[in-house]
Amino acid sequence: QLALLEAATCVSFPSGMAAISAALMAVLKVGARLIIPADGYYVTRVLSAGFLAPFGVEVVEIASRDYADFDFSGASVVYLETPSNPGLDVIDIAAVSMRAHAAGALVIADNTTMTPLLQRPLDLGADVVVAADTKAPAGHSDALFGHVASRNDAFIAKVRDNRRLTGAVPGAFEAWLVHRGIETLEVRLERM
Repeated sequence: QLALLEAATCVSFPSGMAAISAALMAVLKVGARLIIPADGYYVTRVLSAGFLAPFGVEVVEIASRDYADFDFSGASVVYLETPSNPGLDVIDIAAVSMRAHAAGALVIADNTTMTPLLQRPLDLGADVVVAADTKAPAGHSDALFGHVASRNDAFIAKVRDNRRLTGAVPGAFEAWLVHRGIETLEVRLERM
């Protein structure tokens, strides 16, 4: 169902952070430059500073409001959240994607807050979507889950390899719990 909602190929993970980690590990290498929101999800910043930087990735943190004017030259990956977590700052995905692509960067959008029913980052120019499905899609706070979505088959192959090699495969029961939540997602979002 996630693939249908995203209109892309999706790879499921046992948590949102497993999905984020796999997406970043699929493209970053020594010398890469990663742009991340300084006011975004705390654990993404901890992963970047604590694990990616020591492996030779240059991590550049900027405020969400600064994405509109930031020079992405030299960036390998522009990672954004919109709305950001926890501040709910909004980034223009289409404008940032256009500028990031012109600079040669891949755009990864965290769409946890909006879900694919309310925002479609791939349609707005992002190359990859990551999300913690623990929240709105699962809807019951009883399962950890996440996904990576992209229309780039080579990228998805790398993400699948990462999942297979790291053992970050969600369990069947957790998949069922998230499927159950997705069945009521539209109604819950409409009411919110």
